[in-house]
Amino acid sequence: MRLRTTVTVTVALLVPTALVACGREGSPPGSVTALLSGDRQRLTYPVSHHARDTGSLSLARAAARGRIVIGVKSDHPFLGFEDPVTGQRVGFDVEIARMIAADLGYSAGRITWKTVPPQGRETAIAQGDVDFYVAAYTINDERKKQVSFAGPYYIAGQDLLVKKENRDINGPAGLKGKTVCSVTGSTPYQRIQEPRFGAKVISHDSYAQCVQDLIIGETDAVTSDDTILKGYAAQNGGRLRVIGRPFSTEPYGVGLAKNDKVLRSAIDDALEHHMANGDWRRAYEDTLGRSGTGPVPHPPRIQRY
Repeated sequence: MRLRTTVTVTVALLVPTALVACGREGSPPGSVTALLSGDRQRLTYPVSHHARDTGSLSLARAAARGRIVIGVKSDHPFLGFEDPVTGQRVGFDVEIARMIAADLGYSAGRITWKTVPPQGRETAIAQGDVDFYVAAYTINDERKKQVSFAGPYYIAGQDLLVKKENRDINGPAGLKGKTVCSVTGSTPYQRIQEPRFGAKVISHDSYAQCVQDLIIGETDAVTSDDTILKGYAAQNGGRLRVIGRPFSTEPYGVGLAKNDKVLRSAIDDALEHHMANGDWRRAYEDTLGRSGTGPVPHPPRIQRY
């Protein structure tokens, strides 16, 4: 049996208190970091000293620089978020990335985070700007023509975010004649415009703007992947709720260079390891689970190819 030598890396995830709680010094009240202040539950990821480092161009580049570069998002609360004041990265996707990095031999202090917008994902991966990408990235056949995927690590679905007291909308069937907001050009925006929903659709450049419209009553619902909506529900202190009836299937995968079988296999192994030992569940509970939307889902089965 091969022995694994490890050191322990501690990652602090902070438990939300109230909407106006005081956060870390320098963080404005109401920021994600402030909302995550209070009692701490620590997640630890042992760092492997026997990680694979041959046969992968991405891993070879990481070894040469002594750091792993991970592509993420920075504007999705509790999923992939960067505090604009402190630079702290928090969220479920961030924790998934840290788990993988640890199994590849990189501690939290040897991770370089790189914010990559959706329209630049495939280019950043193909050009080697990031070693892998973890940011609500749906696996599909069209994208597989340009990049490879490990996972999935989560099965998301398009859902609806409404005010907590709203009982008129309990699923997509209740959208007829209602105003729904989504991000311009996104897949959820395109889908919600289908005649079968009968909704009046408006759009913004960000979900934060849609959520603001929802809070002030300019729209009846916001639609996106349930992961994104759960983050905003958690951020807004119980004022909003996710319906919990997804009407699409979005398997989230880790994007990496096409045909890098060594790295893909290593990431799949890491995901399975952390799903089995409970890290995946604990990370979900401390991030997206703060939305109060139903029980913790089961980790999906890894699809190797």
